[in-house]
Amino acid sequence: MSDLNQAGSGGLRIAVDIGGTFTDLAAFDERTGELHFGKALSTHGQLVDGIQDTLNGAGIEAKDAYLFLHGSTIAINTLLERNGAETALLITEGFRDIYEIGRVNRPDAYNLFFSKHEPLVRRSLRFEVPERLRADGEVHKPLDQEAVRSLVRSLKGRGVQSVAILLLHSYRNSAHEMRVKEIVLEEMPGVFVSASHELSQEYREFERVSTVAANAYVGPRVSAYLGELEGHLKEAGFRGSFYAVQSTGGLFPIAHARRDCVRMLESGPAAGVIGAQAICAQMGLGDAIAFDMGGTTAKAGVISKGEPLTTGSALIGGYEKALPIQIPMIDIFEVGTGGGSIARMGEGQSLRVGPQSAGSMPGPACYGRGGTEPTVTDANLLLGRLDESHFLGGQMPLDKAASMRAMASVATPLGLDEIAMADGILRIAVTSMSHAVKAVTTERGLDAGAFTMVVYGGAGPLHASAIAREIGIRTVLIPFSPGHFSAFGMLFSDLRYDYVRSCFRRLDEASFEELEAMYGDMEGEGRAAIAESAVKPSEIRLAYAADMRYVGQEHAVSVDLPLDLIRAKDRGAIKREFDKVHAVRYGTSAPAEPADLVSLRLTVSGLMQKPSPREVAEGSRTADPGATLRTKNVYFRDAGAFVPTPVYERSKLRRGNEISGPALIEEHASTTVIQPGDTLTVDAFGNLLVSIGA
Repeated sequence: MSDLNQAGSGGLRIAVDIGGTFTDLAAFDERTGELHFGKALSTHGQLVDGIQDTLNGAGIEAKDAYLFLHGSTIAINTLLERNGAETALLITEGFRDIYEIGRVNRPDAYNLFFSKHEPLVRRSLRFEVPERLRADGEVHKPLDQEAVRSLVRSLKGRGVQSVAILLLHSYRNSAHEMRVKEIVLEEMPGVFVSASHELSQEYREFERVSTVAANAYVGPRVSAYLGELEGHLKEAGFRGSFYAVQSTGGLFPIAHARRDCVRMLESGPAAGVIGAQAICAQMGLGDAIAFDMGGTTAKAGVISKGEPLTTGSALIGGYEKALPIQIPMIDIFEVGTGGGSIARMGEGQSLRVGPQSAGSMPGPACYGRGGTEPTVTDANLLLGRLDESHFLGGQMPLDKAASMRAMASVATPLGLDEIAMADGILRIAVTSMSHAVKAVTTERGLDAGAFTMVVYGGAGPLHASAIAREIGIRTVLIPFSPGHFSAFGMLFSDLRYDYVRSCFRRLDEASFEELEAMYGDMEGEGRAAIAESAVKPSEIRLAYAADMRYVGQEHAVSVDLPLDLIRAKDRGAIKREFDKVHAVRYGTSAPAEPADLVSLRLTVSGLMQKPSPREVAEGSRTADPGATLRTKNVYFRDAGAFVPTPVYERSKLRRGNEISGPALIEEHASTTVIQPGDTLTVDAFGNLLVSIGA
């Protein structure tokens, strides 16, 4: 019997997600099938305290768990806020400035004020290493080890906390990078060191140097935090396995996470998409948009044919000034709009909402923690969508008078009353969040209106109907406990290792024996990594793909390739798969044109035990009278006034209940707004299916 099955016969699995405003916990007790949830304000000065608060709130103890899963925004926030480590970059002689030169992107050709990306490593800390490999990995110039040692010694006393290493063509031959890393650790023990071949086995030197620099930049902070959390859990009696969530939604051991920190950039949002995928699987739903709105940001991803859409790289910081990160991740687009987003006056008396956020400290004005500026949460409170006495199940009373004062500070200069200003703030926020959905659908060649939108996050259900109307989406699904959903999604994550090898072959000339050998090498690495895991999966699953392009093109698209096509040596079928993907992505394809294989990809997953779906009791078409908590006045724009609106307790709704808008559905960590014209139906698993009115 495997370790997983032994634990699964009576273990507790804990998952914690740290967001910009709240820290969420979901725990699954495999002995009873029970789910436990906890939510507390994030404690940014000491993140571990917020985690302990969620454990206390959920009434569970770490020592009772066999598995602790964790996702955090600490890596992405360190990049965006530019408060990482003092980092040095060691790079092949003659290539000192490729990190700064980049791709010379200029998206706005006529903008005289355009400014490029700013490297995370200043030029004075970029140093050239005497060595050179050829593109095939053969040595052109041997590594000058003494020169490297002398260079590293010169770094002492310069405040360097971290070292990034990028040597040309190390994806073909990593020997020089490995030796440089050894020398750095010998001369500067304790410093964080990151070598590019450990993160990426693909070509493109700018993307590789950007990735390794980012990993080194965030590494000391992320590694120290994970070490602190690991120590805290041990002190609390935890003796199980500690895993982090990657940007792919997969799990990897904490020792790997402390080295490859950049793989955690989108860990929380990715876990939410995995949770949405699980909900879709329960319902037999192949295509969906996963939309997450928390206190600081809103994120969107896509599930197509039952699988999350992924990408081999991402631009962090927006297209104009972005730094590329070349690692596999779920394709997620993020905007700086959340419940804590601050509304401020901009140039020309224009109103702007976000990206600045009140976070958890001081938080929105209504939190009563010192905030004085109006936020999206304050707007929802003044419009009656949140209740000052029932926020977080009544555990956190809200200060409506403080929201009114904050709203007046921006409303009065524009000659508006507080309610009109609150409504305007929500309109701007909804428009901004709709851009995230369009970015992962319309801009990918997909029709957003044809998808069901799965909405979660503490603030998501408040705005789900309005966002759906903005885009033309007809069905919205609010899953069970949306305020804890990213943490809940971690309970559905599997062990996962992603591998990629650049190959550069014409499809019509490629040797299938060579391709199978490359896939075999990656499979061996993945199986070995999973074999080292403390928690043993019940099954290992392999997913094959290739990056392909038409001959003469610069950029490639990823194409899923069933292994049968490779073993059958069916070039025609592989080409047809590529043509289909290219047509969806770009709206066109060229079946008569030859294609290149650029890189081979393999995902090795160790499948974990999942929580079983919980069905709710059968009910009548009309909700039980006991499910109605009260009636209150809620402002709706179409009515132009406050409308008497029934408020229902979600836990008392039953399968088959139908509710016509307007209505509010309250639960511990979220409130769902059903607008006039919408119709809500409760499905067999307690999900809220909302048919959007005209």
